[in-house]
Parts: sequence; C-alpha cells; structure tokens
Amino acid sequence: MTFRLVGFMLTCLLTAGATARAQSADDRFKALYTNEWTWRQLQFGGYDDEDKASDPAAAHLPNVDAKSQATRLAYWNNVLKQLDAIPANELSAENRVNLAIYKPQVENLAASIRFRDYEMPFNADSQFWSDLGFMTRRSLHDENAARAYIAKLDDVPRYFDEQTENMRAGLKRGFSVPRAVLDGRDVSIASYAEVKSPIDSEFYKPFKELPHSIPADVQAKLRDDAQRAIREHVIPAYAKLLKFFRDDYVPHARKTLAAESMPDGKAWYRQQIREYTTLDLDPEAIHQIGLKEVARIDAQMQATMKETGFKGDFPAFLEFLRTDPQFYASSPDELLMRASWIAKQVDAKLPHFFGLLPRGRFGIEPVPASIAPFWTAGRGSAHTYWVNTYDLPSRPLYNLPALTLHESAPGHALQGELAEEQKDQPKFRSENYISAYGEGWALYCEKLGKEMGIYHTPYEEFGRETYEMWRAARLVIDTGIHHKGWTRQQAIDYLASHTALSHHEVETEVDRYISWPAQALSYKLGEIKIVELRARAEKELGAKFDLRAFHDAVLAEGSVPLPVLEERIGAWIASVKNAPADKAKTS
Repeated sequence: MTFRLVGFMLTCLLTAGATARAQSADDRFKALYTNEWTWRQLQFGGYDDEDKASDPAAAHLPNVDAKSQATRLAYWNNVLKQLDAIPANELSAENRVNLAIYKPQVENLAASIRFRDYEMPFNADSQFWSDLGFMTRRSLHDENAARAYIAKLDDVPRYFDEQTENMRAGLKRGFSVPRAVLDGRDVSIASYAEVKSPIDSEFYKPFKELPHSIPADVQAKLRDDAQRAIREHVIPAYAKLLKFFRDDYVPHARKTLAAESMPDGKAWYRQQIREYTTLDLDPEAIHQIGLKEVARIDAQMQATMKETGFKGDFPAFLEFLRTDPQFYASSPDELLMRASWIAKQVDAKLPHFFGLLPRGRFGIEPVPASIAPFWTAGRGSAHTYWVNTYDLPSRPLYNLPALTLHESAPGHALQGELAEEQKDQPKFRSENYISAYGEGWALYCEKLGKEMGIYHTPYEEFGRETYEMWRAARLVIDTGIHHKGWTRQQAIDYLASHTALSHHEVETEVDRYISWPAQALSYKLGEIKIVELRARAEKELGAKFDLRAFHDAVLAEGSVPLPVLEERIGAWIASVKNAPADKAKTS
C-alpha cells in the first residue's frame, strides 16, 4: 500500500467524520430509522397476517433459520449502538418523542432473537401455518402479483422446514409450547394437508377471480401454475409438518406451564411483560393490581345481576346466562347480522365523541373455519372485524355489544384506520402496533359504550362487565400461571367463576394465556392508564375539558408506549390550559 493511498484513505475517514459531526442529530436519527425500517420490510416482506398485507411483490417467504436470526440480531444491536451515539438532547421535540417510541421497538426485536423466541413460533391462539392462510384473502391485482404469490407457494416447504428445525431446537432445550394446550391443535394443519384437490385448497382462492386486465390465456397459465404449486409443494409441506407435530412435537413438549420454568424463564417473562405492557412491572405487582380490579368489578356485577331481577345467587346467574336459549343466535348469519346492527348503532354516535374520523371503512366477516375452534370470540383490525361463528352456544349475544365496540369502532378498526391515515408520522409508528396502547384503547371503548348508549339491557351491561372482569382476571391468571405456579384447572376455575364467558371460551382463553405469556396483561393495564389520563384531564381542565378533543389527542399519537402516551397527554392538557377559552374546545 503506497503512502499516497494511505493518505487518501485517511482523508476520506476524516471527511466522513467531519460530515457526521456536521449532520444534525435529527438527520442522523431519521437516516437511521428510515434505513432500518426499509431493511426490516425486506426481512419480513413475504409474511402476512390478518392485520397487515405482505408486500405483493415479495416472491418468497421470510428466512427464519438460526443463521438469519443471528444476522438480524447483529443488525439490531448495531442500530441500538448507533442510537446511543445520537445526543438525544439535541433532537427536536418531535424526534425525542419518536426516539422514545422507536428505541424500545428495536430493543424488543433484538431481545426476541436473543431469547430465541423463534424456536417457539406458535401458541394456542396463533400459528405460523395458519397465518399463511391470511394471504389467501388478498386480491391479486395483476400478473406480477399472481406470479409472486405462486413463488411464495413454492417456497412453503423451505419455510416450514426452517420453522421445524427451530422447533426441534426449542424442544431440545425445553423451550416449547406446553403439552397441556396442544390437544386438537393439529386440526388446523390437517385442514390444509388433507384437501382432496388443489382447487379445493384455501390457497387457490385468489385464482378463482383474477382481474379482467390479465389476458385469458395468461389467467389459464397462472391457474395451472398455482395448482401445480399447491399440489407439489403446499399440500406435501403441510402433510410433513402435520407428521412432525403429531409424532415429535406433541410427545416431547414440556410438561410444565410456567414461563419462569423454562431456560432463563424469569428473565424471559420479565421481557415479555416489558414488551406487551411497555412497563417495567414485576409479576407480583401486576397480580395485586389484578386482584384489586377483580374485587371492584365483582361488586358492579353483583349490582347488575340484581337489576335484572334474577332471584338466585351469582353462580346460578352465570349458569342461567350460559344456558338460556334467549341469549344465543340460532345461525351464524344471525350472529353476524346482530354484530353489524350494533356496529351501525355505534357509527351514528361517533361524531358526538370524536372530532376526527377516518375515511377508511371496515368489513365484518366470520372467522376462517381452519382457526375458529381455538380463536377468540372476535378480532379486529383497520379493515376487518372477524366474528367467530363456530360453536354458537358459546357465543352469547349479551357480550356482543362490548365485543363489537372493542374490535370494530371505536376500538381497533377506528384506531387502526386513523393510524394508517396519519401520513406525517414515520412508518415505524403508523404501521406498528403496541399491544398496551391498542388493546388498552379498545377496552376503554367498551366502557365508552355506556356513554354512547350502546348497552340497552342489564344483560348487555353485565356482558360489558364480564368482559372487563375477563381482562382484570387475566392479570391474576397470567401471573398466577407463569410466576406463582398455578395449574391449568386453577386458571379455568378462576375465570369461569368470575365471568359469564362460556365454558368453551374459558378453556380456549386459559390455553391462550398459558402459551402466550404476558400478552394478556396489556389490555387492562393499558385501559387503566387511559382512564387515569382522562380523569386527570377532566380534573385539571374543568370547564375547558372536551371529550372529543381528548379522544382525538389520544388517537393522534398512533400506537405508543404507555409512558409516552402519559407524557403526550400531559403536554396536551398544558396546551389546553394555556389556550384562550374560545380555542380550548378545538385544541
């Protein structure tokens, strides 16, 4: 190497250093999160779930093998290192908020790989093999999208093999879904593996109605290719996974329930709590919060029971609610129509409670049959309110108003639509979902339904209370199972004795908490914070408090950690206080 070349390299390094110093902290931060977000989308561009469509141009499913995971961890660790090098005190006020949202997001992504969560890629509620089914509900708008979709079908065997290898590694170190919740979960795999013909497969569905812009001869070729991919790759991959699940995974799954009983389990459970609640609370503190909330809501439920005129005791009332035919739909269509009717009642009330409403709209659909037996009563996103019509005797109508407020508007659908439409926010905010905020907001909306006049009978009000009790009981049950050593039956008995949930729902919910530690904690802790912030705003603002403006302020932030929400609402309260009286209502 010549002295001239060495001199040139030193000059480049000095110039680069000077350029970096010259860049503002805001510029450095924006460049970092923009590049990381673009990279992140490339990592997961072929993945799809019920909330977010995958990149239609992605011609493969994600790489999930251990080597790829290690590469991601190294990348995110480097991002965190670069974040630490940015002087936060030099950021603009807006970017200090963005940093408070973005850094925990990357920390959680890195922690997930560091704890090797990918070795347990499913739970009793959600599974990677079922999630693929959601991409079948997307329209193929042109030939390129159709060919990319077929390429993903061809990639299913590789993707499943990598997931299987990860699960084997998890089994080997005792990091698995507990054996106690695995019975019957093979049905969802079998529904894809045992189809008689490719055209009967759910994965063929998008090819039944291709756009007219694709020439007829090309459509025919695409359909042939799709059938080939399903026949040669998709069905055999599901069959291979089914055999592994039945012969290897279920027999060797761990016999314990608690998250803390797994390798490094105490640290892992605390990380799950941080991720899902955005708070650094220990399990015992959460357990005590839950007990306090259960006692408070129980008193309300007892009073509502008396309001109905029922003469028996509380257990007899629960049995009456679970068995009397007047409380149940006679057909799936009836359940869907009742949900639609409730949603339309809510629609008329929204302008009185929100200043800014989204342009987007949501649809109402039944939960897909392949996952319905183990799914919740409903689920919502910006685009769809899924209503579970499986096993109608376990879907009481008195719960439906609370469910609809939570999953559609003003819950997940309205919040999700507004987030999508907030184009001025970075994509790591507008396209990300934080459970404590999103679920806390949706649970708050169930309570807001009282003010909106959506609950028409004491039974429906009891349904709302039973849903709130359900979320409070989760604080007790989740920490009970994963920290205090509760059995599955203890958890079932606790939930069944405190709520009017059907026995089917009680069991599927408890299995969900067993196999998905800490996720259940996000709902009540998030709702408690939003209720607390509203009470603070009402007290501090007095006559200046406007409920529509408060809701707009909460929703304007997008999905944020609870400490960030508290800081932002505090700032909003201060701005309203300082605003002239005639402007306070529109702040």
